[in-house]
Amino acid sequence: MKRSGCSIFGLVLILFGSSQLICTRGFESLLKLPQSGSTRTRPRSKRVLFLADFGAKGDGFTNDTKALINTWEIACSFPSRTRIVIPAGRAYLVHPVSLGGPCRSKVTLRISGTITAPKDPDVWVGLNPRKWLYIHGVNHLTIEGGGTINGMGEEWWDRSCKRNSTNPCRHAPTAITFHRCKNLKVKDLMLVNSQQMHMAFTHCIRVLASHLKVIAPSASPNTDGVHISTSKGVMIKDSIIRTGDDCISIVGNSSRVKIINIVCGPGHGISIGSLGKSNSRSEVHDIMVDGSLISNTENGVRIKTWQGGSGFASNITFQNLLMKNVSNPIIIDQYYCDSLLPCPNQTLAVKVENISFIHIRGTSATEKAIQFSCSDDLPCEGLYLEDILLLSVNGGTTKSFCWEARGSSLGLVDPPACFSYSEGFIKMKGLSESAIYSL
Repeated sequence: MKRSGCSIFGLVLILFGSSQLICTRGFESLLKLPQSGSTRTRPRSKRVLFLADFGAKGDGFTNDTKALINTWEIACSFPSRTRIVIPAGRAYLVHPVSLGGPCRSKVTLRISGTITAPKDPDVWVGLNPRKWLYIHGVNHLTIEGGGTINGMGEEWWDRSCKRNSTNPCRHAPTAITFHRCKNLKVKDLMLVNSQQMHMAFTHCIRVLASHLKVIAPSASPNTDGVHISTSKGVMIKDSIIRTGDDCISIVGNSSRVKIINIVCGPGHGISIGSLGKSNSRSEVHDIMVDGSLISNTENGVRIKTWQGGSGFASNITFQNLLMKNVSNPIIIDQYYCDSLLPCPNQTLAVKVENISFIHIRGTSATEKAIQFSCSDDLPCEGLYLEDILLLSVNGGTTKSFCWEARGSSLGLVDPPACFSYSEGFIKMKGLSESAIYSL
């Protein structure tokens, strides 16, 4: 059943230009910061573990890594539900750490204070440069509390080849990585200034992340907000992400992902990909991005693939979105090349098909508001546009660009669709509820 853009966005009419009224959503709930943890005392028992009881100082200078490891090991080994408390008003310096499962029962990590990374990248010498807080193999873990995870990324950014081309290109840590976790909940947290990506889910199943605030400067390199790789049944909702790279990126072999009510920008927008790098195979399908505000970003919603890859990106819907001053509001780029050297032309490609863009309105910072640059040998098929209004932020005209793009459109589409129309194309109305909500 078709839903109108105004009924979904709800609620507030705002004026764009002199005459165009565009629907947008009230993002009041998104604009609230995570609440700090409760200060009321709790009865201390073996099921509520405080870092201070294991030697942590919480002064921001003393290395509290060992105390965190010891607390985790006790909590993970306890036969009934256990809570680890990192109290408000304290800053805990934590060096690179691995917290692993399986645990005997459900564990809650309540972060109400601050976990801080070492400032000096040399702390990672001899260690995995991609990891800071690494949580793996845990089932039914909850992380909450209204506190902050601070990656102290400034020194890493200064050493990046993207900031200074004379520097060698090296990996930097993801602030917090969840690997092979199931039935995971992450909520009410702030992540700031990660060394590289802020939060990553890899090989995870059934994840709910909500009420996050992820912040880094717009010039910070590769600081994706949330990165999803080879994971299934992931929902990211009701969060604010303002970084130097993708607000949310979905790669690898990921499926049944729902992104809802995100405030994104600055940064690079919400991206599927990049897929197919180094002739690899990727299968990404059943993805929904619904009801988000994207502003002052390099891209709006994007699918990007490398030449020479294989696999597919299919059954993807972007709907009910408001764009404000976005350089590339709608883009499919099958010639993506993030390399200092030119990428060679190749015939193999990741297949892009059954992609819908529905109820998307706002302003473009460039003339080319819609861009579909698809493979010569494996064209995009089943593209669908409905109720699109993307005006120039400068009052000029906007255009669409198509290369080997096939699909259809319905209703108002401005700038007009430019792709070739497939006779047998059946418009995709959206994903089934069972596919989207079976988390």
